[in-house]
Amino acid sequence: MKRVAMLSISLVLSACQMVGPDYHLPKDAAINRSDLQGTLRSDADSVVSAPVPGNWWQLYRDDRLDHLVRDALAANTELRVAAANIARARAQVEEAQAQGGFHAGTKLGAQRLQESGEAFLLPEKVPVANIGEAILSASYQFDLWGTLKRGVEAAQANADATQAAADTARITVVADVVRAYTQVCAANEELHIAQTSLNLQEQSLSLTQRLRDAGRGDETQVTRSQTQFKSLRAELPRYEAAREAGLFTLSMLLAKPVDQLPAGTATCAELPHIAQLLPVGDGAALLKRRPDVRQAERALAAATATIGVATGQLYPDISIGAQVGTIGILENLGTPATNRWGFGPLLTWNVPTNGTRARIREAEASTQAALARFDGVVLNAIRETQTSLAQYSALLERRDALAEAERSAQLAADQTHRFYQAGRASFLADLQATRTYTDMRAQLAAANTQVVQGQIGLFLALGGGWESAGDAKAAQPSTVH
Repeated sequence: MKRVAMLSISLVLSACQMVGPDYHLPKDAAINRSDLQGTLRSDADSVVSAPVPGNWWQLYRDDRLDHLVRDALAANTELRVAAANIARARAQVEEAQAQGGFHAGTKLGAQRLQESGEAFLLPEKVPVANIGEAILSASYQFDLWGTLKRGVEAAQANADATQAAADTARITVVADVVRAYTQVCAANEELHIAQTSLNLQEQSLSLTQRLRDAGRGDETQVTRSQTQFKSLRAELPRYEAAREAGLFTLSMLLAKPVDQLPAGTATCAELPHIAQLLPVGDGAALLKRRPDVRQAERALAAATATIGVATGQLYPDISIGAQVGTIGILENLGTPATNRWGFGPLLTWNVPTNGTRARIREAEASTQAALARFDGVVLNAIRETQTSLAQYSALLERRDALAEAERSAQLAADQTHRFYQAGRASFLADLQATRTYTDMRAQLAAANTQVVQGQIGLFLALGGGWESAGDAKAAQPSTVH
């Protein structure tokens, strides 16, 4: 017995390192390149390198929008799927942690049995008997090679990646809600301006017809005016359809009928506006904040740990166990003749000729692929953000230029109207100046919509919004090694 115990102890102490590589990022990985992680560049004067807030949509200071986002985060089906995936991944971690270590079991049984006499080297038939057994067993499996620990590492990294995927779903839902709400507000505003333009064109058409009837115009002018009137009228359904599409999108995101959306949503006619400089942070913070970057990094960690799991199959499983019980004829159970016990080590080893080494090479190749995907995600994150910043800058410049043109058109319309009142300009000239101003208002409204949509795309590229998840522990970001 002493020799058995000493053998077990020596086996435990013989373990000096874990199988498989320890996880670390290569020095040449894209995330380690400082030249890619500098301050995010932008030509816009309305952005600042301040940290991106978690609840970035609250920068719009719109209570109705806040209400919509809260309801969507509580009811969205994609987030429910993500929550279920997180629960499953955490259960897989618990399952991996339960492998190895102590195990205990019991076995109870009874049967009417006819044994083979020859199995006991007896020439005669063995009598039929009622046989029973009651056995208690306990064992401890040693993780000498670190195979089980690598399995836990892989499961935990996979759970972190699943959490990051849920964070991606969260910020996508928020962006979709803000985008749909903006679409409704913009459609209502542009519909109002289009209706105003249509009314002005109707007045112009009526005046042109009166001039024709009075012999001061011709049919060509009337036809041209009618064509413009019909063209403007044809635009109205487009704005109405855009509003309805936005409302239906909100309805599905919040999982409630359109008529149950927060009061005033359908009639919103003013775009949400950020009254402060837009915070964008810096490149290094971006790579730690974006959930897709964290997801790819954790997937690489899981793939690396899988190499250790596959390598562990080259080595034997070693455990130590004990059994105590009784087995025999039912009426004799518990007597010295039926009692049994045992204690000792157990070595189980499948000689690695069944593809084990191929599985190791497979895991190594998967790890290289995971590293390539991780580099690709990092580069794409920087590309998306810099592109969004450049586009946002261009949208701001265009909006500012249109704002100046709109002010000039308004000034011209006011001057022409005063001339008309003073008898120095015709009513038709007054209508045309007002219509020009209305057209510039429509262009400026469309530009403002594009700016807000650009802001939403930029916040989405910056990866803001996942930090506000209800489960603070689950929302804790994984450290990028």
